Amino acid sequence: MLLVNRAYARLWAGQAVSTVGDHVFDTTLVLWIGTVLLRGRSYAPVAVSGLLAVVALVTMLVAPVAGVFVDRWDRRRTMLAADLVRAGLVAALAAVAFLPAGTLPATTLVALAYAVVAVTAAAAQFFNPARLALIGQVVADPADRSRAAGIGQATQSAAAIVGPPLAAPLLFTVGVRWSLLLDAVTFLVSFLAVRAVRVRAVATDPAGVRRGLWPEFRAGLAFVGGSRVLRAVLVAVAVATLGTGALNTLNVFFVGTNLHAATRWYGTLDMAVGIGAVAGALLAAAVAARLGNARVFAVGLLVVGLGIVAYARVTALWPALVLLVVVAVPLGEVNTVLGPILLRTVPAHLLGRVVSVLNPVQQVASLAGTALSGWLASTVLLGFHAAPLGVPFGRIDTVFVLAGLLIVAGGGYATVALRGTDRTAEVVD
Repeated sequence: MLLVNRAYARLWAGQAVSTVGDHVFDTTLVLWIGTVLLRGRSYAPVAVSGLLAVVALVTMLVAPVAGVFVDRWDRRRTMLAADLVRAGLVAALAAVAFLPAGTLPATTLVALAYAVVAVTAAAAQFFNPARLALIGQVVADPADRSRAAGIGQATQSAAAIVGPPLAAPLLFTVGVRWSLLLDAVTFLVSFLAVRAVRVRAVATDPAGVRRGLWPEFRAGLAFVGGSRVLRAVLVAVAVATLGTGALNTLNVFFVGTNLHAATRWYGTLDMAVGIGAVAGALLAAAVAARLGNARVFAVGLLVVGLGIVAYARVTALWPALVLLVVVAVPLGEVNTVLGPILLRTVPAHLLGRVVSVLNPVQQVASLAGTALSGWLASTVLLGFHAAPLGVPFGRIDTVFVLAGLLIVAGGGYATVALRGTDRTAEVVD
């Protein structure tokens, strides 16, 4: 079947609608807070950036706890509850937006938006690992899991292309209230899709004993530490995410400084990455069938790192667009094979806790990469110009070269650490 099987098709349909809604919601809040509620106020940029900080903080604090409960609870019911919580909260925020202008102070509306973002981000820490575990249950064949992961990753990348451009027209034509209601409806669509999936109940810990929150989380931590595959994935992802944080932070400045193009092209560069990521996700299953998931992961990081080094040397817009599409193909493949690697390596009763270890580490690495690259470009490398061997370097492209080399280092480590793991299985269900 095109979408693997009927159960996965239903999960995919819910994901597709909900993910587009998420991107519309995220962009709508940024525009609403930055250009409507706090228009003309000096602290508007700080308020907008605070949304990202809230998501990061919630992820780091809630994910470890959520992983334990995801492994205790029925995964399907966990997803259903998370969808209902998110739908209700976003609908409540929409209801507040329907109040006459001036009923509530702008700062109160911003605080309410922060609260909704925090709780929906917390709910996502339950929903996402439960969804991965449920996919592992409804898609048992390894080859089908690779296909399912490719379809899911391609959908996420496509939603990142489609969702944000929809937000501004919706906000400025029908208003924020209807944009928020649309996102609430997408969570209800996801709820109905998950509810339509029929699976047998799966036992949690085989021992059947709940040892307490911390001991159960520590069991997941110990499993990650004792697994050669998971240790390698954790380190490689953390190192690579440090590098990609620089690209996410400084690419908007790279457009004008190095590519000599108008800032309005920044969104087009993001679209180029999305197109390449979709292609990579769709190709991942076929490539992994030939090379193995672990090799695709490791080699993909190497290629992405080298591609970013090459991107740092580009000085015109159109070559940069083409190169980003090419570089994003292995990036899409790397993101796609992570799911099958986890499903193959981690017993079902530990999956939530393992994901709850990986996600906060990646979040911390992303924040560190963002902060470090911004600090380097704003202080140490401010006004930097050099031309070793006649090759000119400025502050932004220098940071990009360092970031690319960091990703290469992560890929090199993964290549060595994961050698031969595609031929062996660590997990015992």
